[in-house]
Amino acid sequence: MTVGFAEVALKRKTFRALSTEGKRRFVSEHPFPAVRGPGGRYYITDGHHLGRALLEEGAGAAKISLLGDLSHFDAPAFWREMDQRGLSFPFDAKGGRQPFENMPRSLREMTDDPYRSLAAQVRRAGGYRKDSIPFAEFKWAEYFRRRLSLEAVNGFPELALQCARKLARHGTALCAQCDAAFSKICGARERTEDDLLSSENG
Repeated sequence: MTVGFAEVALKRKTFRALSTEGKRRFVSEHPFPAVRGPGGRYYITDGHHLGRALLEEGAGAAKISLLGDLSHFDAPAFWREMDQRGLSFPFDAKGGRQPFENMPRSLREMTDDPYRSLAAQVRRAGGYRKDSIPFAEFKWAEYFRRRLSLEAVNGFPELALQCARKLARHGTALCAQCDAAFSKICGARERTEDDLLSSENG
């Protein structure tokens, strides 16, 4: 239901810098994993930031990599099946689960979640490996949401990234090493049993 607008902006900037031929090749080489659903519509399960960026850049058609055909289901049954297969992630920008009827109909309807941008930054900085498990990055965003305050993420982005990298690799933000003003609002704590991802990812 969300993307990180900062991450989308970064991908737009990168794509915009390519030559015309480079853009064509880039789109061709980056198919989106997708499931065919009711009415023959395709629902992607990864690449949401890139997809939103390409839409906003007017890139045109993109390729998909078909994961399965569930077009014989009606909408309620389709979403139940997607949920059972772990191919949907109906959580809003506050980490709250939403009914499937609230799912965006387009990438353009996905709202901003700063924790999604943070999760992408942490991965690029080597905090965890890119995972083939569907919605792994979404789950990392939820992991950071439970440990870093929104004030920290928005007000101290560089320190938030430093803290999140430590969380990803060690399970604790080691706030004693952070700036004093930041540590007061960090809200970090050690991992708990309900974590969505294990420490083995780091």
